[in-house]
Amino acid sequence: MYSHLVLSKEARWGGWLGTMETSSDIRLPDKTIRFPRRSTVQDIMMFAVVVAVAAWVMIHGTARLGYHWQWYRVPQYLFSSHEGHVQAGPLLEGLMVTLRITAISLLLTLTFGLVSALLRLSDSFLARALARAYLESIRNTPLLVQLFVIYFVLAPILDISRFASAVLALSLFEGAYASEIFRAGILSIHKGQWEAAYSLGLGNLSTYRLVILPQAVRRVLPPLTSQLISLVKDSALVSTIAVYDLTMRGQEIIAETYLAFEVWFTVAAMYLVITVALSLVVSRMEERLKLKA
Repeated sequence: MYSHLVLSKEARWGGWLGTMETSSDIRLPDKTIRFPRRSTVQDIMMFAVVVAVAAWVMIHGTARLGYHWQWYRVPQYLFSSHEGHVQAGPLLEGLMVTLRITAISLLLTLTFGLVSALLRLSDSFLARALARAYLESIRNTPLLVQLFVIYFVLAPILDISRFASAVLALSLFEGAYASEIFRAGILSIHKGQWEAAYSLGLGNLSTYRLVILPQAVRRVLPPLTSQLISLVKDSALVSTIAVYDLTMRGQEIIAETYLAFEVWFTVAAMYLVITVALSLVVSRMEERLKLKA
């Protein structure tokens, strides 16, 4: 059944379309598409089947290659025990370097992204031109090329280390994408928020700090999470300039032991743990920052 539309009194007598009132005794049909819910047991069984098939394909393929799995040798590269003290192995040491690079790069990424977004939104032509040049030059060139340019060209001139070169390259690259995320979040704030802030006598800086950015951050958390995960994965490229991160440590172990499958699976699992943990933390932050209706 369809709802009857009743014209208001002003619309009937004034000759113009006024407020359209919907009859309260007739309800619109619910057109929401509902899919049948599957049980958790079915989902677990399907996941187990997929994992079993993937494991069978991997085992069958490596058997044809004559590869012998040696997982028992992997734990010594994660940690070791010496005189009753547990020490981090090469892979955990590389993981610590990766986390340091990610943490410092994240702070610089947010800084570069927010500053360039504000420059893009400013009234100054010079500020907009500088921000535009930064975005176009970074987003339209590969990260690996930028890493080599900074390390082989700028690093000798500025006398900076390999670690600093890696952090700078990652921060500039990820900051260019974070800039568009921040800009979209700021532009999504209703114009009335700006007008209300200005009517209270707030300046541009106070308006951004107290009114606009707190609301924008809630809206940009999901895309910023994706950018953070990309930062963790892109950090593996720093191994190309001999920064001993997790990937570089893995290459070093493989060169000595030829445990290619075991080491790369372990390295991939460690990256997966980091990214999943970050996703869970940010999901928790979204729940805490969510506005109550």
